[in-house]
Amino acid sequence: MSQRQHPQTKPPTQRVTVLGSTGSIGTSTLDVIGRHPDRYSVHALTAHTSKESLLAQCLTHRPAVAVLDDDVDAAWLRQELKLAGLPTEVNAGREALCEVARDASVDCVMAAIVGAAGLLPALAAAEAGKRVLLANKEALVMSGALFMDAVLRSGATLLPIDSEHNAIYQCLPAEHRGGLARHGISQLLLTASGGPFRTWSQADINNVTPEQACAHPNWSMGRKISVDSATLMNKGLELIEACWLFDATPEQIQVVVHPQSVIHSMAAYHDGSVIAQLGNPDMRTPIAYGLAWPERIDAGVETLDLFQVARLDFEAPDEFRFPCLGLAREAMQQGGMAPVVLNAANEIAVDAFLQRKLSFTAIGQLVAEVLSRPYEGRVDSLESVLATDQWARQQALELVTRWSA
Repeated sequence: MSQRQHPQTKPPTQRVTVLGSTGSIGTSTLDVIGRHPDRYSVHALTAHTSKESLLAQCLTHRPAVAVLDDDVDAAWLRQELKLAGLPTEVNAGREALCEVARDASVDCVMAAIVGAAGLLPALAAAEAGKRVLLANKEALVMSGALFMDAVLRSGATLLPIDSEHNAIYQCLPAEHRGGLARHGISQLLLTASGGPFRTWSQADINNVTPEQACAHPNWSMGRKISVDSATLMNKGLELIEACWLFDATPEQIQVVVHPQSVIHSMAAYHDGSVIAQLGNPDMRTPIAYGLAWPERIDAGVETLDLFQVARLDFEAPDEFRFPCLGLAREAMQQGGMAPVVLNAANEIAVDAFLQRKLSFTAIGQLVAEVLSRPYEGRVDSLESVLATDQWARQQALELVTRWSA
């Protein structure tokens, strides 16, 4: 062998748990994993109630463990997998989710369960020192201090998967902890598509239907996050998440409406430079980045054609028509349990809207009402966070009952 020839070193296979595997992020994650069978294998797949979809995924990816929320669904899946000759272990419930997140044989956990339900298993993965691919923003919105402390104590690797946070991560220096200013960063620019009602009048927005709210112009997402995008609450939750991920204050983060969703976010530096990450609106790009970091792998996404894009537009968000963004910023400025209350009230309000119990504009009104009520507690334990979450949900449910009567 000559001096210039070196044996090819094959990267070790990573065992991956996908929390929320039947959702849009989960299915995209499995698509990327399936493109690199020499690098990744699936340890566990989990779903809430989509047992048929989970069965199909198990037949394709042959995980060691599958988890559903309900014992009856789990029994059905166990029988179907047995008939198919697969030895996959099937479990049910919250503790089973946490178990597959912290399992000693797992290297990487995709945390893609939507809403507060994803907090406990994501935190379990962080406490166990895993590579955590965080697509569940509520984990940081509800328990930012607790979650980041768990990451630091365990030595976990935390990689954001939301396209905006992943873009910022790519635009920052490798080491960016300790505040933005010390690294020469003046501002983070968080882009937003503006949602499907960006150009609608207030009168038209008052009559929005669930079907209209779930029809996002650029991204393929689940119903809850689609509604959050339409109200701009999603961008508000992302603002809170960015504060924790990048040691930033709410004042250091500017939301920029960018309808084409080509620039996924930017970082502005003190010398006048603005560094942006661009790409086609496809979640497989940030997922592949998180799986392979610090390397790059094929995600199955076409390279951006700038001639086809042709133009990039930017505008300020309208917080009069979309007040949820301002509510989220104010909650982060207030600190303490305010983001917990914000998130819980919003989940109840969005669910009520999807069930046609509330109007679209009532979502922000309900969240504002719950936030205005006195609540106590410090984010010093998971128990206190969950207690405040339950209090806010109860307050919101009472308002839904009263307002929809």
